[in-house]
Amino acid sequence: MAFGDLLEKVGSMGLFQVVSVFFLSIPVLFIASHNLVQNFSAAVPEHHCQINVQVNGTAENGTQPLDIADILKLSIPVDDDLKLERCRRFSETQWQLLGSNASLAAATVDAATEPCNDGWLFDDSIFKSTIVTEWDLVCNLRPLKELAQSLFMAGVLVGAVVFGGLSDRFGRRFVLLWSLLLIALTGTAAAFAPSFVVYCVFRFLSGVGLSGLLLNYICLSLEWVPTNFRAIVVSVQGYCSTGGQVILAGMAYWLRDWRWLQLAISLPFFIFFVYSWWLPESARWLIVNNKAETALKNLQRVARINGKKEEGDKISLEMLRCDSLDNSSKASQSSIASLFRTPAMCRISCCLMFVSFSTNFAYFGLSMDLQNFGMSVHLVQMLFGAIDVLAKVLCAVALVFFGRRTIQASSLILAGVLLLLNMAVPLEMPILRITLVILGKGSLAASSLCSYLYSGELFPTIVRQTGMGFTTMMARLGGIVAPGILMAGDYFPFLPLTIFGVCPIISGIAACFLPEMLNCPLLDTIEEVEERARHKEIVTTRETKDEVVIYVIEATKF
Repeated sequence: MAFGDLLEKVGSMGLFQVVSVFFLSIPVLFIASHNLVQNFSAAVPEHHCQINVQVNGTAENGTQPLDIADILKLSIPVDDDLKLERCRRFSETQWQLLGSNASLAAATVDAATEPCNDGWLFDDSIFKSTIVTEWDLVCNLRPLKELAQSLFMAGVLVGAVVFGGLSDRFGRRFVLLWSLLLIALTGTAAAFAPSFVVYCVFRFLSGVGLSGLLLNYICLSLEWVPTNFRAIVVSVQGYCSTGGQVILAGMAYWLRDWRWLQLAISLPFFIFFVYSWWLPESARWLIVNNKAETALKNLQRVARINGKKEEGDKISLEMLRCDSLDNSSKASQSSIASLFRTPAMCRISCCLMFVSFSTNFAYFGLSMDLQNFGMSVHLVQMLFGAIDVLAKVLCAVALVFFGRRTIQASSLILAGVLLLLNMAVPLEMPILRITLVILGKGSLAASSLCSYLYSGELFPTIVRQTGMGFTTMMARLGGIVAPGILMAGDYFPFLPLTIFGVCPIISGIAACFLPEMLNCPLLDTIEEVEERARHKEIVTTRETKDEVVIYVIEATKF
C-alpha cells in the first residue's frame, strides 16, 4: 500500500498535521534572527581615536575653556569630506588650529599623525554596545567582524554535511531535537562570551545547530502532509522565516546592547526543544528504513489525534512490511555519492547546488550590507522583511498555478536583472537605487522559498536529507563568500552588485533543466527518479481490497 493511501486513512491534513506544522514553524521565526543578528550586534557606530585633551581642560597658551568641537578640532584630522578620520589622530595637539578659519584639511596636511594607540571613542546614540565597540573591531581589525559572520556560515555548512547524513540514518526527529538544544546552549553561551575568539566559537556551533533545524523542520513537515498541501506548508513556514526579519528589527530596536539581543534570540530554543519531544518521527522514513513497528505506532497515534482511530486500527504490520521489504535493500544508498552516481540524480543535484549557492550568496550579500544604504538599519531591516513577505505570498500563489521550475528560474533571473540595472542608475537617485535592491532581494526571497520546496520534492526519501544537506551546504558556502565580496567593494565599488547580479541569472538558466514537480507525489528511491527521467509516464500500481488502482503521473523528461 502506497504511503499516500496510509496517510489518507489516518487523516492526511487533520488536527495532527496542523498542530505539528505550527510547532515546527515557531522556531523558524528565529532563524532570521541568528542569520542576520550581526547587522545589529556587529554594527559599526561612528567612531574616532581617543583624544589627548580633556573636555574640561583649557588651551595650553590661554585660559579659554574648550568645548567638544574644539577638542576634536585639535586632536583628530579630517578627510577630504571634512569628516573625522576614524583610524588616526594627531601625534601632538594642534593648538594653532584653535580659532583658525582656514580649511582644516589643508591646514593639517603636513601634521604628523599616529594610529589610535589608546583605543577609540564610539557614538552610543544608536547602539549601546556591539561586538565592534566591545572588542574594538575597527580599522585594521575590521575584517574580524566579517570573519565572525563567515564562521557562523561555516558552521551552517559543516552542519549541513554532518546532519544531512545523520538525518537519513537516524531520523528527522532525532537530529531536530539535538539541533534545537545545540542552538539554545551555544547561542546563550555566545551572549556571555568573555572574548572575541570565544564568541566566534559559539557562533560557529550555533550555525551547526541551525543547519540541523533548517534541514529537518521542512522534511518532517513535508513527509506528514499530502501532495496538494506541500506548497502551502512550505509557504507558511517561509512566511515565518520572513516574519523573523521583522521580529529581529523590533528586538534590535528595543535591545540596544548586543549581549541582551543575543540572549533574546537564543533562550526561546530551550522551549522549542522541550515541546518538540511531542513530535513523532516521520512514518515515511521509518517505513523506508524497515522500522515498520514504530511506523505503525506513529500512524495509529496520528489517527487518534485526527479522530480516525478505527481507520488507524485497521492498518497492520503486513501492510507496512511490504513497503519496508521493498525499500530496505536500498537503504544503503543514503550517501553523498548516491547524489551523483546516476544521470538523473547527478543533474538534479548539480542544478540544485548552483541554485542554492547563488540564491544565498546574493541574498546574504544584500542582507548583511544594511549600513551602506544611508538609512536607519532598523528601517532597512523592516523594509527587507516586508518585501520578503510580499514576495513569498506571490511566490506561493504562483507555485500553485505555474509550477516549481518556472518560478525557480524566473525569480532568479529577475533578481539578477534588477541588481544589474541598479548599477546603471546614477548615485544622485538613491531612492530608485534602493528600490531596485529591495525588489531584487524580494525576488531572491521567492527563489529561496521555491528552492526549499523544490529540493524536498526532487530528492527521493532514501537520500532526501542527504541531498538537502548537500544543497544547504552549498547555500551556506554562498553565505561564507558573500562577506568577502562586500569587503572587496571597499576597493571596487561596482564589484558586489555585478557578481550578485550575474550569479542568479546563470543559476536561473540552470534551473530550467530540472523536472517539474507540480502535483507529483514524493518518490522514495533513486530507481524511481531514474525511471521518471527515462519515461514520460510513470505507472504506479497499488492493490486495494477490491481492485487495482492505476495512477498515471505526468513527468517531464530531462
